[in-house]
Amino acid sequence: MSNDMSRVHWSFWLICILALLWNIGGAINYFMQTSPEFVAGLPDTHRAIIEGRPAWATGGFAIGVFGGALGCFLLLFKRSVSFYVFIGSLIGIVVTMIHTVDVASSVINFNLGEMIVMVVLPIIVAAILIWYAKIAINKHWVI
Repeated sequence: MSNDMSRVHWSFWLICILALLWNIGGAINYFMQTSPEFVAGLPDTHRAIIEGRPAWATGGFAIGVFGGALGCFLLLFKRSVSFYVFIGSLIGIVVTMIHTVDVASSVINFNLGEMIVMVVLPIIVAAILIWYAKIAINKHWVI
């Protein structure tokens, strides 16, 4: 098995690094949303989500982005527990998206692009990371 682990495909590293950058971007976004000056400069649709976000949705957001980043670090270090951390991250994302969709279906006028980027894309990326971690486990790239 250790021979298999030394033969990790180059794409493994590329996917791990790109996914880590995506999740670090989410973590930076989380911290930026704590700045009133930053939030004041956002479009009305984004401000509506941030300013009205309840604690449970903020918690889901934190679990989603920090769990995703942790999962990427674990995958880079070839740890199979990344699979479960990615599942937790997806659950956090879904929790926060419940609030986002609720706001988006209110009187605020969201366009299709905003809905795709703010709701659909994070869920898709999280699901792909779960799937990819499982592939890495099955190929014995991670332990």
